Amino acid sequence: MNWLLSVALALACASCMAPTSGPEAESRPNIIVMLTDDQGWQDTSEPFAAERTPLNERYRTPEIERLADEGMKFTNAYSNAVCTPTRVELMTGLNQARTRVSNWTHFRGEPTDRPHPDLVIPKWNMNGLQPLRGIPLSVHAQTLPQQLQSAGYRTIHIGKGHFGTRDTPGEDPSAFGFDVRIGGRFSGAPGSYYGTDNFASDGDPAATPWRAWDMEKYFGQEIYLTEALTIEAVAAVRQAVADGKPFFLYFAHFAPHTPIQPDPRFVQRYLDAGLPKGEAAYASMIEGVDKSLGDIMDLLEDLGIDQGTAVFFTSDNGGLSLPSRRAGVPHTHNAPLNSGKGSTYEGGLRVPLVVKWPGVTAPGSVKSTPVTIEDFFPTILEIAGVEFGGQNGALNNHEGVVELGSELDGRSFVPLLRGEAGEPDRPLFWHFPHKWGGLRGPGPTGPGIGATSAVRRGDWKLVYWHIDGRKELFNLAEDIGEKHNLANDQPQVTADLSSLLGGFLREVDAVMPTRVATGELVPYPDEI
Repeated sequence: MNWLLSVALALACASCMAPTSGPEAESRPNIIVMLTDDQGWQDTSEPFAAERTPLNERYRTPEIERLADEGMKFTNAYSNAVCTPTRVELMTGLNQARTRVSNWTHFRGEPTDRPHPDLVIPKWNMNGLQPLRGIPLSVHAQTLPQQLQSAGYRTIHIGKGHFGTRDTPGEDPSAFGFDVRIGGRFSGAPGSYYGTDNFASDGDPAATPWRAWDMEKYFGQEIYLTEALTIEAVAAVRQAVADGKPFFLYFAHFAPHTPIQPDPRFVQRYLDAGLPKGEAAYASMIEGVDKSLGDIMDLLEDLGIDQGTAVFFTSDNGGLSLPSRRAGVPHTHNAPLNSGKGSTYEGGLRVPLVVKWPGVTAPGSVKSTPVTIEDFFPTILEIAGVEFGGQNGALNNHEGVVELGSELDGRSFVPLLRGEAGEPDRPLFWHFPHKWGGLRGPGPTGPGIGATSAVRRGDWKLVYWHIDGRKELFNLAEDIGEKHNLANDQPQVTADLSSLLGGFLREVDAVMPTRVATGELVPYPDEI
């Protein structure tokens, strides 16, 4: 049996899990998740800090401001250090340490890690998320769109996929329960944002895997990828409404990921404001995403379904605040947060999040309770009225197939959306046993060094460095920039968080690097 037939049978089986029609399905709210790529916490004119900053003045995002005015803004929202782990967490509700999809994915069986001078990076599930059990080095799990599809939703995927690697079933988002797939498969970025380039490097769609898929109708046109994807999203939503189907729209923008190419609709205003070309181009990409959000919200009003649609807006990781090969110079800044993409410091993890659920979220409300991307899975299912029966997935490791437990790591934040008290002391965990990128960040602890685990509980955050066992403790309420290491000043808090982090990593059997100097595995933080 080939894998295409296997996927079809798996999806058919998933469709038997819940009713697909009837009054209950018809009354369910529509749900939209707009996920941007590499948009940092500060990359909006809507402030997510306690006060506006000069960076908020740089950008023009009136539609994000509009969504925040009409919904709830989260000031302590998190994703992961890089993109694929975030997308897999959103699809499965499982933490990256549990799935072992802990870095970005690309070609089948090929790790994307940079060599680390002092660590041997462990075997991880470099083939990403898969719809079948038999793909080595991958995780198989029930996905969010499968759950919604089985409950009668039209499931729509627009934009970047990046769930599984090339030449595997997981390269195609359709394999995970999406009825409509436009724009993306396995690649993590487009070759170009310009239709005149056919959205590929050198204008040749066959020259590179770094391209947007399913967009041939726009080849040769003077149109920006963000706008083209928005046109497709609008058409897909209109069709779902015309067919009388509740819909789940997962709109995963490529922007503002590299290549940093100016959106011609907006770039001139930033050049006129005196920004360097790279930063002006980046700001124009942010405004293009914002325009897309506004177009979707206008569409909901035009169709008369805005009061029956929940809208989520967030990013997949913190902003890329270091020079890159393709951009050449820094194009965004996360200050006052420390570091950026590829780091478990706040600059790499903390992201903007706004949710509007009409009739539930109070307009203009703000929540400071920490939430994270794995929480989207149970939250969206609860909004949809879909009962989740358990994950029951499997890890396809180099050691064989290991069954996952049935529990999710994510927790629904519907109570927060209703204005109820949350769990301010609930721990959040990150595990990144990798070196990301080829560049050293500012100082000795930038994302180019990598290989850390971290936990946040309440205002306290512990970062554990695999390279030497070093621990850094920060009070984020007093030191959001993570400048003052309090590990020696607060030994009990350090010990408590080390135990908490070590217990979680042990529970999920998290893979750890090996130290080159000793040939020994890096110990868990509570073993130091």
